Amino acid sequence: MRIAFNFISRRLWAGGYNYQANLFAALARFRPGEFAPVVFAGNRSDESEVAGIAEIQGVEIVRSAAFDGQRELPAALALGLARGAAASFQAARIDAVVESARFYGWRLPIPAVAWIPDLQHRSLPHLFSRAGRWRRELGFRMQIGSGRTIMLSSESALRDFKAYYPHARNRICVVRFATQPPSALLDTDASEVLAGYNLPENYFYLPNQFYRHKNHQLVVDALSILKDRGVDVVVCASGSTEDPREPGYFERVDAEVRKRGLAAQFRHVGIIPLSHVYALLRASTALINPSRFEGWSTTVEEAKSFGVPMILSDIDVHREQTAGAARYFGIDDPVALADLLAEALTQAKGPVIRNIVPHQDESVSAFAASFAATVRQTVQRAARKTAEE
Repeated sequence: MRIAFNFISRRLWAGGYNYQANLFAALARFRPGEFAPVVFAGNRSDESEVAGIAEIQGVEIVRSAAFDGQRELPAALALGLARGAAASFQAARIDAVVESARFYGWRLPIPAVAWIPDLQHRSLPHLFSRAGRWRRELGFRMQIGSGRTIMLSSESALRDFKAYYPHARNRICVVRFATQPPSALLDTDASEVLAGYNLPENYFYLPNQFYRHKNHQLVVDALSILKDRGVDVVVCASGSTEDPREPGYFERVDAEVRKRGLAAQFRHVGIIPLSHVYALLRASTALINPSRFEGWSTTVEEAKSFGVPMILSDIDVHREQTAGAARYFGIDDPVALADLLAEALTQAKGPVIRNIVPHQDESVSAFAASFAATVRQTVQRAARKTAEE
């Protein structure tokens, strides 16, 4: 079965990029010969990012100007079909389409699954411009109204969906993401990576993009509290500094770090290779995720895959993902975070580099199976509907 995906830029949305990469690898490993992911990228899409996806076994890449930006969205909304995208799908003999932050129209002649990773614009509307919020809402409502199968990433997202769209009658599937980083990305010498970034043997890792809802400021506040206590804690942050919704956010956080004299404690290393991300994660004292909102956290899943201790904001989805197997703090409670960081530091036992935990294959296999069932059932339902008509 040939399944179309739109390309997701790692620079703009690392979680989405990693989600697709892990899904494609999981399908190749646990559903061999069953699915062929076909990724449609714009002509202006970053070549190195596209190449990273193209290296995954079984993945095909199709380039088309129809996938540069959202140029066909007005036609999809007004006329019911993104003609350029639809033509590209048909030329590539696509059997099913997965829409991610895209809408190809209610007249799309191919069965479609709408992946809605979260409903942040409804839960945290103040983080979006009025136009951005309604653009996202309109897209979701069109997908719902078009009868798409809705794919969500957590029970938490499902509760949100039912609360915000109580009259929706779509088929809804919860497909929980799981990850097993490829062995080729684990060959990097973690001690060399740490030395390259001048990190101590005990540090905390925060690999979130600098979006305001990711709540980096709370970590800065906690470090300031610890500094006043005379406790030296180092947080290594990585990820993009670009938030199209709020330009200048990173610069404001960085200015606060310098104003408080925390440059040695809060270290941002930018966008780094995935092999370095995994090295820093495996060697860290603990992962920190202070986010105010998640659909299903990629960084938490990656930490789970290595058995890395986790210090997480106390939100429903973090509880769901970890089943209580983490330390939690309130999203507006820097004192609680400071206490947990100090506690974890005292319990640290020196340098450690972790490997994939036992039974991780089972989690990733279940992820692949759940996605496969979602797509197959969507195609079968579309076939039955066509036969009835």
